[in-house]
Amino acid sequence: MKLLIKGGRVVDPSQERDEVTDIYIEDGKISEIGTDLDPEGLNIEIIDASGMIVAPGLVDMHCHLRDPGFEYKEDIESGTRAAAMGGFTSVACMPNTSPVIDNAAVVEYITSRAEKVGCVNVYPIGAISKGLQGKELAEIGDMKFAGVVAVSDDGRPVVESGLMRRAMEYADMFDVTVVSHCEDMGLADGGSMNEGAVATSMGLHGITRAAEEVMVSRDILIAEATRTAVHIAHVSTRGSVELVRQAKKRGVCVTCETCPHYFTLTEKACEGFNTNAKMNPPLRTDDDVQAIKDGLADGTIDAIATDHAPHHADEKQCEFAAAQNGIIGFETALGLGITYLVKENVLTLGKFLEKMTANPANILGLNKGTLRVGTAADIVIFSPDKEYEVKAEEFESKSKNSPYDGWKLYGKPQYTIVRGHIIVNQGVLL
Repeated sequence: MKLLIKGGRVVDPSQERDEVTDIYIEDGKISEIGTDLDPEGLNIEIIDASGMIVAPGLVDMHCHLRDPGFEYKEDIESGTRAAAMGGFTSVACMPNTSPVIDNAAVVEYITSRAEKVGCVNVYPIGAISKGLQGKELAEIGDMKFAGVVAVSDDGRPVVESGLMRRAMEYADMFDVTVVSHCEDMGLADGGSMNEGAVATSMGLHGITRAAEEVMVSRDILIAEATRTAVHIAHVSTRGSVELVRQAKKRGVCVTCETCPHYFTLTEKACEGFNTNAKMNPPLRTDDDVQAIKDGLADGTIDAIATDHAPHHADEKQCEFAAAQNGIIGFETALGLGITYLVKENVLTLGKFLEKMTANPANILGLNKGTLRVGTAADIVIFSPDKEYEVKAEEFESKSKNSPYDGWKLYGKPQYTIVRGHIIVNQGVLL
């Protein structure tokens, strides 16, 4: 298939490129970039991208596809369809499945399944510990050779510090990223939302920010002592941002991510016992939201991930304390970033896209998040000025647990192209 993208504003942070130009795609790869391209030959499909942004396909380094074991919430087919609608061309899925992704056989199932039914690139993340039990290291080497791009016990912290140290040292031998879910379970103490006045007024048991910050500090100190790397998942508090900022100044090899809900929502979204605003880490305060934005702006926060966490309606339509944590994020992430970061001048368009393309790809060691000639043609095309309304019932995800239903956003993807194939065409999934 030959494809010519004409006249779009090409923004590729990996090459510091921002210009109106054309992109020619042949055999699934980017063949040429330049103005007024007019390649010879038949069967060339043309996309008129005038007035739109042409960028590397988004890379989500933290999501949950729920397959195997929880396909009633999401599966690889529905999850990748939702990802494509959100402009993502590559996603890395967390290991809290059933069975857990803690061995080569489960890794191979996911990669095989993704090749058969997935419409974007899927990269498994293996478990740090066997069964996510935090007692014994999983076979990190075997999983690496089977195809994992990182290891994490996401959903559960690695409580035992010695085990986390061994995980960092062992993963370093195989050049595998360690992604840490930072939560001190003793400090979290079974809470269901941020500790503070809102939780008190609702009569709910709160979670202190120290539950996150203590573990962020611990993992930074382990990485510093062992001279290995660690990536901190879903940063949500001012204290966590500052810990990472100071660690980077000391030369510690630490990176971190946040999620759109941590720069667009506060704990007030939980009022009325809105379970679609219940997540872990919990939504915090206005001050924390500002700190997240500051951390994005000054480069402390390297990446924006969705933490796409689908749940069946029955798991959300219940008492707040009993409801499952998490929200779906594939189909709103780009719009939230454009609307609340780019249009509010927190980040330039290039810096925002860098945190959703090149940076997550680099952290995971993927040859993605770029429009370099010769690389796979993974591309998203969107209009940053066209407003649209979020309609959760129209999402491709099996689950609809989004707090953004009815919101007005900018930046809806019009085209998603994966390895040269158009997956989303004029906003419609093919």
